[in-house]
Amino acid sequence: MSLELSKRALAISPSVTLAIDSRAKALRKDGVDVVGFGVGEPDFDTPEYIRDAGKFAIDAGYTRYTPVAGTLDLREHICEKFFRDNALSYTPEEVIVSSGAKQSLYTALSVILNPGDEVLIPSPYWVSYPEMVMIAGGTPVMVPGAEENGFIVTAEEIRPYVTERTKALIINSPNNPNGCVWSREQLMGIAELAVEKGFYVISDEIYERLLYDGVEHVSIASLGEEIKRQTVVVNGVSKTYAMTGWRIGYAAASRPIIKAMTAFQSHSASNANSIAQYASSVALTSGATYIKKMLKEFQTRRNLMHALILSIDGLYAHLPKGAFYMMLNLNGIMGLSHDGVLIDGSETFAAQLLENKHVAVVPGKAFGDDTHVRLSYATSRERIVEGMRRIEEFVEELE
Repeated sequence: MSLELSKRALAISPSVTLAIDSRAKALRKDGVDVVGFGVGEPDFDTPEYIRDAGKFAIDAGYTRYTPVAGTLDLREHICEKFFRDNALSYTPEEVIVSSGAKQSLYTALSVILNPGDEVLIPSPYWVSYPEMVMIAGGTPVMVPGAEENGFIVTAEEIRPYVTERTKALIINSPNNPNGCVWSREQLMGIAELAVEKGFYVISDEIYERLLYDGVEHVSIASLGEEIKRQTVVVNGVSKTYAMTGWRIGYAAASRPIIKAMTAFQSHSASNANSIAQYASSVALTSGATYIKKMLKEFQTRRNLMHALILSIDGLYAHLPKGAFYMMLNLNGIMGLSHDGVLIDGSETFAAQLLENKHVAVVPGKAFGDDTHVRLSYATSRERIVEGMRRIEEFVEELE
């Protein structure tokens, strides 16, 4: 008998996002001042009313197992949130709570995919989508989005990639890594295609409250009963309420899908953290003032970072409409060298930038686009200015 690891495990690519963050932390441990534009999480504290709810939950004894799908109280508040914010009507039986939106996404893929089923993924994409599809037994199929179109992939562009094996499409709006936001009209076209061809849509809406310039968030599931039956809506509290470490995500879908997801989760992870569930239930009842303040600051940072990028010869970035990411276009400096090292792709650029100027960015290769790197502006204005100063200095040293 061979003591090798499974082929499935060995085929998994480690997260480049976390790898960059790990190297940056190692440099910081050695006393190096690193400007981090890498891992994406709000740099704000969880609002006090939510922290207080967590403390209360501990003292009140909310420390035992909950139903696998989540507490009824939290699922009811999630249903209220969907109705209030997205014009979507769900019952608690159509909702499952998980240990983060990532778990909801993987569980959804696990219960809808059979070996060889194809999942369409607009590119650039969040680094974990293809890996989760493959772990669940499916085959990821990338649908490239053009930067000149804001990275948006339309129904007309998706259609040629649909085959008899197409089982699902993943939509992430607002988007990580490029900040694009699909319009109602664009989503309507995708919904009609999904209904026509008969495939699921997994709609990752974790950044739904982070929108700029008057852009609206539209959930594709709200565009008709047919597409709603074919859609799994995934969301959570991590980005909106700065609760990344609390690890609470959720999904809503038709009862058969949620029933299957609950059965899967019962054997893979059981219930999400009971204390965090209580705090999340409280979070969903309030927070408007906090969200407005956070959003205003993110928009200011976005504008600042974008202006600084455009002031550097050879660099360009499309102005994002949502989330807190920006894709830095490297085409203007490709083929140049820094200290004898050729900049021939996003990984080389990111590695040289981190080691020489101590600025952490994420190679776009991890997102399916080797001509860009991702910058997160979930950091202070002062750090954005300092980080961009170092990037400009790096670019000026290229030859």
